[in-house]
Amino acid sequence: MSILFRNYTKQPGITEDYHKVRTFFIKLGYAEFEYTRWDWMTTHSYLDKAAVGRIGLWEDEGVVVGIATFDCQLGTAFCLTLPEYTYLKKEILLYAKDNLSKDGKFGVIIRDADLEFQDIAAELGFAATQDKESDSFFYLDKTSTAYHLPEGFHITTMKETFDLYQYSRVLWKGFNHELNGEGELKFSEEEEQEAKKSLIRPNVDLNLKVAVVAPDGNFVSYCGMWYDKDAGFAVVEPVATDPDYRKMGLGKAAVLEGIRRVGELGARKALVGSRQQFYYSIGFRPFSTFTLWKEK
Repeated sequence: MSILFRNYTKQPGITEDYHKVRTFFIKLGYAEFEYTRWDWMTTHSYLDKAAVGRIGLWEDEGVVVGIATFDCQLGTAFCLTLPEYTYLKKEILLYAKDNLSKDGKFGVIIRDADLEFQDIAAELGFAATQDKESDSFFYLDKTSTAYHLPEGFHITTMKETFDLYQYSRVLWKGFNHELNGEGELKFSEEEEQEAKKSLIRPNVDLNLKVAVVAPDGNFVSYCGMWYDKDAGFAVVEPVATDPDYRKMGLGKAAVLEGIRRVGELGARKALVGSRQQFYYSIGFRPFSTFTLWKEK
């Protein structure tokens, strides 16, 4: 066993290193940073593309067995290894501290059940904060995916209706950019290309990108679903509903339709990185929590 360290490629997007790291996350399975978070980050418009070369990789005979990464922006790190390589976590955390900080600020996300990593962090002078992340699961063998749509509304997918403007519009509205005073979506050519890069690439199934269409033809709710049979679970990301159409059951319909579709592909559970009551109310159940640790 000969462990070698190297940096991730400086080139963002879909590269050979993207695929190698994704294979690592598929092998790892469920963790505080899983395969779809990596997929989502890789082509996200908010990704700090200049910083991807600071991601650290630990390899055993060319196979990634450990990683120090961030999620879109520097400042918060995720330090992960395959189970038989947990002895690398101290080295990985030290690397992350020195290389993944932002403006002198740094924290690391640690699963609350990972006492071994908590011990390492505490030994290095870190302490838990009150900042939390949470994951919840929907179990298809325990909960129905039935839903009802109001008259005049219908379901489509990005496979059936590949409309990058409508896709971008529902996410812009659904994540409250207009409510926050940022104005209407400016759908520039650059915006269109960013949306296209996030959808037309490996490991994206457009049949799992579900939208609810209003009678006027606009997308008013959206749920992106991800599923890889080798990982053993599906993931919900992102979910958004136009503020003018909330409290109508449209978000519920989009999510449950997405879960129904991954169920047809063999998934038996679907994860969402949230503890919002909305998800609990439609059948998700709390599963795991993670805490941000910072230096004292």
